Amino acid sequence: MNLIIVESPTKAKTLSRFLGSDYRVEATMGHVRDLPEKKLGVNVETFEPEYAVVTGKKEIIDKLKKEASKASKIYLATDPDREGEAIAWHIADLISGKSKLSRITFHEITKSAIDKALAEPGQINLELVEAQLSRRILDRLVGYKLSPLLWQKVRRGLSAGRVQSVTVRLIVEREKEIEKFVPVEYWEIATLLQKLVGSDLPEAPKFWAKLVRRNGEKLEVKGEVEAKEITAELEKAGYEIYSVDKKDFRRNPAPPFITSTLQQAAANRLGWSSKRTMNVAQSLYEQGLITYHRTDSTNLAGEAVNRARDFIKENYGPNYLPEKPRLYPTKSKSAQEAHEAIRPTNVEAEGERLEVEDGRDANKLYGLIWKRFVACQMEASVVEITTLTVQAAGEKNIYHLETKGAWEKFDGWRKVYGKVDETDEQGNKIESLPEVDKGTELKLLEVKPEQKFTQPPPRYNEASLIKALEELGIGRPSTYAPTISTIQERNYVEKQERQFLPTVLGVAVTDFLMEYFPNILDYQFTAKMEDDLDAIANGEKQRVPILNEFYRPFAEKLEGVKRVAQRVAVQVEATGESCPKCKEGSVVIRVGRFGKFLSCSRFPACDWRAPYVKKIEGMKCPKCGGDIVYKRTKKGKGFYGCANWPKCDFASWRKLPVKTK
Repeated sequence: MNLIIVESPTKAKTLSRFLGSDYRVEATMGHVRDLPEKKLGVNVETFEPEYAVVTGKKEIIDKLKKEASKASKIYLATDPDREGEAIAWHIADLISGKSKLSRITFHEITKSAIDKALAEPGQINLELVEAQLSRRILDRLVGYKLSPLLWQKVRRGLSAGRVQSVTVRLIVEREKEIEKFVPVEYWEIATLLQKLVGSDLPEAPKFWAKLVRRNGEKLEVKGEVEAKEITAELEKAGYEIYSVDKKDFRRNPAPPFITSTLQQAAANRLGWSSKRTMNVAQSLYEQGLITYHRTDSTNLAGEAVNRARDFIKENYGPNYLPEKPRLYPTKSKSAQEAHEAIRPTNVEAEGERLEVEDGRDANKLYGLIWKRFVACQMEASVVEITTLTVQAAGEKNIYHLETKGAWEKFDGWRKVYGKVDETDEQGNKIESLPEVDKGTELKLLEVKPEQKFTQPPPRYNEASLIKALEELGIGRPSTYAPTISTIQERNYVEKQERQFLPTVLGVAVTDFLMEYFPNILDYQFTAKMEDDLDAIANGEKQRVPILNEFYRPFAEKLEGVKRVAQRVAVQVEATGESCPKCKEGSVVIRVGRFGKFLSCSRFPACDWRAPYVKKIEGMKCPKCGGDIVYKRTKKGKGFYGCANWPKCDFASWRKLPVKTK
């Protein structure tokens, strides 16, 4: 009997479908050994770890040892990344029969991939194990040493993390930018125009054109007085087409998904959190439907590309097939070309109609991955963009207005991926335009001056936060989802309307760390540490010198801060209400371990407290007309519910109910 060891029961079940009775597949249920929970577990002189069996895993280890003793060959088939390599190494260290051990890796759970892996077994990659261990020790040193300091100087129960604290800093700094932002007034002036036609012809389509120049110079209207003067002149002006510019734009498809772009697409198109996306992707991978979902590489196997090209030619026709396969060079420095982008294992299994575990979610994400993969090997779409410049001859000035129209000549990859509204450089939707020539006279229907103000930078959402982390080199594909989940669970940030806002606690901790540990929160420093971990994985650097270079100055700084830093007062948010118990204090909103709560400003002199319920202004329950409040489940997921619960059970997870009049 041959024994194959994997991480999850789903993966074991899928593998068993491809293997005969000579193979037995067992699952570790994740990590079986790790640093201890209640002590540092690292020798800070040698940076050697002290491992402990993960709680609840002793029975699994005993079972693996028993099965290994009976097996003629043992294959460690954990995931093909640092975490998977580390799990394989720990298993190899725990069970007997090391002469029978082999390491096999595959990036898709298909029969051909499994057969190839079994035919070419290898050994555990100790450099990947070292990289995983280095990251684990580095994160343990930061968290275990900094967290007690935060308990002492800010508030009990707090924690810090090497990547999580930098992520919170991003959100805090963005919020401070928004608070400091001073809006600047400006005006946009547009005209509704129509081509002049004869009385015997049908009415010509109408179109809007936006004012851009006056007397040949770019025009910026900054005040109401000027806007009114221009509007008055435009209302009396004569209009004609000044120029017609038509250009074809070829839009190439996007590269296949990597982890970060999959998370961003799922956030934008499905409204999902990165954690939800990764959980569903993990299920799809373990069921053998997609390739491994933790990857920085846009590389695609030649065989997969050829199958996709055959599929495109057969189902969409030769016009949709480029002359040569599309290749996508990998941009990430840490990516391994042996890894592939995320793609379906069988291109014939189309779209969103699979019978899979996890139901609708799995179908939705699989459909997204399938479309992106097929589209990436298709012809470019061709769109004709028409720019019309309209001349308005006023009494004193000559004005020029512009509008753009789009016409899709060939849909190309959009045949699969779906049409996307054409937009101009400012993101304005491009509408269809009437056929006109230079000199065509136009009729003015309306002049519309509109007051506007410059907008502050937007708050981060799941997609933009992951993009920022990726661009700064902070974290890696496997860390984005747990990092974003952690900072919410620890109440450093909260999500409202899919946007991240820092809590007063998050601001206090960030300000404290920025004052005393600026290098820990420095973007370049954090990115360099990621590069060093990649170098360890590639065998270019060694663990101990890297950790020593970080820890010595960090430990020295830590002792100094303990002596000189003053305790930080976490700001509270006033509600304007008097304390119902003591009548002397006021009701304030505080942030605790389990989120926001109401308390007396005189605490601890007055111990009154109550749950915090956020009322959504301007919204009423569609069932009973009661107030709508923002709530959280026991797992911390936010939703909107009726304040009259349990009498009324209305709840909305994604969209607020319609405003009442």
